[in-house]
Amino acid sequence: MDFQLTDEQRELQDTARKFARAELPALAREMEEKDFPVPHDMLRTYGEMGFLGVNLPEEYGGLGLGHVEALLVLEEFAQISNAVAFPVFEALTGPVRTIERFGSDAMKAKILPEVIRGEKIVAVSMSEPDAGTALTDLTTRASENGDGYVVNGYKRWTSGGGHSDYYVTYCRFTDEPGAKGIGAILLEKDMEGMSFGKREELMGFRGIPTADYAIEDVQAPRENVIVGAGGFGKLMSAFGLERCGNATQSLAVAAAALEQALAYTQEREAFGKPIVDFQAVQMKLAEMAMKVDAARLLIHRAAANSATNEGSLPSVYESSVAKCFANEIVREVTALGMQVMGGYGYHKEYGMEQRLRDAYAWGIAGGAIDVQKTNIAAAMVGRRFNQRN
Repeated sequence: MDFQLTDEQRELQDTARKFARAELPALAREMEEKDFPVPHDMLRTYGEMGFLGVNLPEEYGGLGLGHVEALLVLEEFAQISNAVAFPVFEALTGPVRTIERFGSDAMKAKILPEVIRGEKIVAVSMSEPDAGTALTDLTTRASENGDGYVVNGYKRWTSGGGHSDYYVTYCRFTDEPGAKGIGAILLEKDMEGMSFGKREELMGFRGIPTADYAIEDVQAPRENVIVGAGGFGKLMSAFGLERCGNATQSLAVAAAALEQALAYTQEREAFGKPIVDFQAVQMKLAEMAMKVDAARLLIHRAAANSATNEGSLPSVYESSVAKCFANEIVREVTALGMQVMGGYGYHKEYGMEQRLRDAYAWGIAGGAIDVQKTNIAAAMVGRRFNQRN
């Protein structure tokens, strides 16, 4: 058991940190103010630097490294903002990994190089108006039609909606109840019948486009099927890595809050001395540090142990523990950061209030905090719980 990063991991982390801190703060502030996604020219720069292919196969242009390495890069980007990190999150831990794991050879050969080069973006679309946590209630349907499928339905809360090029769309292929009929098909933004709704205005997540989309008689070729009916369990197995990515986005916000609070309390003076000299402030900083370190250890445990798991993916138990903990502590850490910074923490110009707003999103996205707790309990007792009875 080794808690130290290797020389190669530290070098990668340093490269990501130097790039993120030199190139992204001004962009992140503008994205927060004007609510636009990472521009295509910067996305291509991400690709040229290798940041969009850290743990993707070398045969498609990736670096072929492990999940820990991917999360180290993601954390450095997300410490600047979740928005500038979002394309990295999607490529290294999100829907791109679903394509990499379950897509056909032809699909992977087409899409993975485009993503790794920063030319295309992939989103995942799961939720519907009446199917969120109860995802197996989804009604979007892919029906066989000649050499392909005709898809109809309505998708809700799609991060990247209207902006992304490809959509890993969860849908029902058969009338079998529950999860049995569910799989996923790849839809493209410009397919006839794809219609995107207005950009959602959220509490945080500015710079991460979110929109609904309607699917009306969209014709998709047979080769666009990622996982067919009965593959819901496979899709969920890949979600362990997404949980680690989600947790890392939370961790990064908390780590950045701690870094800012630590610097501020050593510069800000009251009663003739830096406020860090007051024990009340010291207690808050210590609480923040303990939570950040614990979250990072849980996330890295899940990622490091994935190499010994089936499919080299984080386990449900370890990824759910990491996500749940990180989702909870980021809210606490950013609130403490705001408290020690006082009025400056509450002021939009200084960034802490943005961190507090963004902190709440991750405990809702990708499976709410309480859902993670049921996952944890289910893993401990060795069976799934039927929430319908």
